[in-house]
Amino acid sequence: MRAIPLTVTALAAALAAALLLTACDDGGGDKNGTSGSACETGGVSVQIGSASVAPAAGDTGEVPVSITNQSTPCTLDHFPKVVLVDGAGQASVPVLKGAKAQKLKLAKGDSASFSISYVRGADGAKTSLAAKTVKITLPGTDTARSFPWKYGPVAGKSDGSGPDASVGPFQQVGD
Repeated sequence: MRAIPLTVTALAAALAAALLLTACDDGGGDKNGTSGSACETGGVSVQIGSASVAPAAGDTGEVPVSITNQSTPCTLDHFPKVVLVDGAGQASVPVLKGAKAQKLKLAKGDSASFSISYVRGADGAKTSLAAKTVKITLPGTDTARSFPWKYGPVAGKSDGSGPDASVGPFQQVGD
């Protein structure tokens, strides 16, 4: 008689564990537009705003980028990938040192923004990147959007590790 309650208890525990496991989310979301999915490039508008252009070599400039969700709810989780392209190749822009990514859920019509900060390089300098294009890829996606880079050459880091530029975290826009 005692075996029955233990068996029922064990069966109930196993069933509860199975139900919990099926309810788990791996955090990756799916690509069909649910609120846990990444914001796809085709479902959002991406725009580069009015920049604070670095006027001379050695000056710092800032380029704001805004994202507005045009589709079903989506999530921005981590940092965007930003690549500067010149005629000879490309260079990835690192994340701002010490910046913390935040997870932002965007309903249709919601907006977020981030900034690309850079140090202007000298025209024609061997260490400067004569960027012509900036490619932006949202986190969780593989599709990049390209925009003209109209802000002059970007200085190289003194250690030669890439452009003297950085990508900031996403910030919610509006209320």
